[in-house]
Amino acid sequence: MACYNSSSGSNPSYLETLPDEIFLHILSFLESRDIVVLQSLSRHFLGLCRDSNLWRNKCLSASPVRERIKLYRLGSDWIDEDGATFGSVLAAIGQDTQAAADQNEAPWNLLESLSQLASKRREREHIRIAANWDPTFPNESTNWYNEYIQRYGPIAVSWFEQPQIQHGSLKDAVDVSGAALYRPSSSGNELFAVSPLDDGSVCLWDVKGTRSKKGSILSKSEPGLLCTDGPGADLSRRSKMINTGVTECVSVDSNSHKAFFAVQSHLIEVDLATLQVVGHQPFEWSISTLSAADPSVPLTVGTLHGLHLHDFRVRTKSRGEYHMRLDAVNRMGVRDFSHVLDPIPLAPYAPLAQSGPNSILHPERPGDRSEISDDIFVAGRFSNILHYDRRMFPNIKGSIHSGAKLCGLTSLPYPFSSLDSDLRRRFQLSEEQVEKAKNVAGGRTLIACGEYNTKGSLELYGLSSNADDTPRSRIVQNSVMKNRQTASQSKLLSVINHGTRIVFSDGQGYLKWVERDGFTEVRRHKIGKSETVVHRSLFASMPGSDDIARKILSTGTGQDDEGRVNDDDILFWTGEKLGLLSFSSKPGFTAEDFEENTKTAEEVAAEKESLMYSEKMRLALERQARDVRFVQNLGAGTLHNGI
Repeated sequence: MACYNSSSGSNPSYLETLPDEIFLHILSFLESRDIVVLQSLSRHFLGLCRDSNLWRNKCLSASPVRERIKLYRLGSDWIDEDGATFGSVLAAIGQDTQAAADQNEAPWNLLESLSQLASKRREREHIRIAANWDPTFPNESTNWYNEYIQRYGPIAVSWFEQPQIQHGSLKDAVDVSGAALYRPSSSGNELFAVSPLDDGSVCLWDVKGTRSKKGSILSKSEPGLLCTDGPGADLSRRSKMINTGVTECVSVDSNSHKAFFAVQSHLIEVDLATLQVVGHQPFEWSISTLSAADPSVPLTVGTLHGLHLHDFRVRTKSRGEYHMRLDAVNRMGVRDFSHVLDPIPLAPYAPLAQSGPNSILHPERPGDRSEISDDIFVAGRFSNILHYDRRMFPNIKGSIHSGAKLCGLTSLPYPFSSLDSDLRRRFQLSEEQVEKAKNVAGGRTLIACGEYNTKGSLELYGLSSNADDTPRSRIVQNSVMKNRQTASQSKLLSVINHGTRIVFSDGQGYLKWVERDGFTEVRRHKIGKSETVVHRSLFASMPGSDDIARKILSTGTGQDDEGRVNDDDILFWTGEKLGLLSFSSKPGFTAEDFEENTKTAEEVAAEKESLMYSEKMRLALERQARDVRFVQNLGAGTLHNGI
């Protein structure tokens, strides 16, 4: 059947005159790749082929979900709302048909009515199973076309341009010491990656490719900008540079175009428009983690032995080198107590009974991702997750026992119940029960990742609070789920929300996506090695040879209303480099793609010929080794030794 493009002024095709419901029903029988091809025919087809309900049903009917349905619903025989299998319904149909035949009555009307009844029950059962599977919550906006791509589409891993420093005629790569995302405009699609480098400079990359090539370096400051002694200091003293052991060492406020860097015991504020230092705040102890910067709340700074609130919105005079003078002793052996008379008051400070905070979270308010709550959650190398209220700081409000060594926190502004989640995973709740579980007032989900007894631990905590939201209102831990068996065989390093799924990275180099129940795995992918492997070797395939993602970030800008599709990739930091995991069939780019090729055509051809010769020799030697082993197994090796 011919199909014409309606946007070019031609007469619409017969398919375009069909009602949308009928056309969508036809699309439901097509393969996903055929629907994607059909999008390019016209704008009318484009809108219908990206219908959210169509792709939601495609996600539900995908083979992994069907296998789960067969597993928990006793094979392919579904169960109706009354608990009776459709096999028993068909048996009842056969009995009633036999009775009607014995009475010399026509059985066809009875068969038709029972068939319609079974069809209605099956349709209701399908709706109930879809309600159990649906991971979304009321009033949550979801693009199911993007969801299908991220759940079942191909994955490509790319590596950003590596910063380099010139040493005469040679260039050395500079390691990346952290990562954060910077959105210079709230209305556009621009997105930059901001990182401190090992030489004390600040570097910006283009993540979306809006200003330059995707993954390329946009700008880089002078070395030593993040040195605690200031620019131009002696860079040979490594203790004055960025602390590479801190994962959350950079935080960005996109509204004010400022970035905050943790450099030993100093918090350095940098203007991202000029790449110049505009603020400097010393602390008493080394900084081990930073919270995300938001213009509505102060920045929470976690030091080795305490927590501080740093309100970067108010420009205050620094206390100078107070942290250096606190334990200072002069030449006469008398302590310097001049700081006691300092008129500048100390900032709010919350001491920690156990040192080592690794992650600080400012969660959203229940049901609203756009507004930050007054709660502060802190996790680290201690057994509990600490809870503070910003309005009552530095008093601690409560704690949640974990028992694991946690290194990452994130949250969902929606309720969580381990019992309801387990029943939904087994497709055992009714539609009313699912709706009730998703509409718990004041419910939120706290998500944590870390290590427990050398294995990965993914933990979900269901929290609820009173409706008055006062500083004295108590947050109650309603439910908890700790996945310490199937999450990973190694430590979990970072965790974020990605669409309607949870994604985390582990010490084996994997990125794993799970449903919001924290248990059901959706997919996994290994990021591999950043260097291009020219010669294969035995050690390249050994465990631990691949890179690992120490920190992962979602690159979604929330601009779905502008028609952007597949715009939510994952930026990851390996501890030395930046990479990007995207959902595309096109191969990803590498750091070598950004290097200038100064070789002549003859040199490139000679290098290619040399590589081909090396590969042939390697294959020949491997073949010879296999032949020798084969002959030795036949006994020729012993005969040869006896000659």
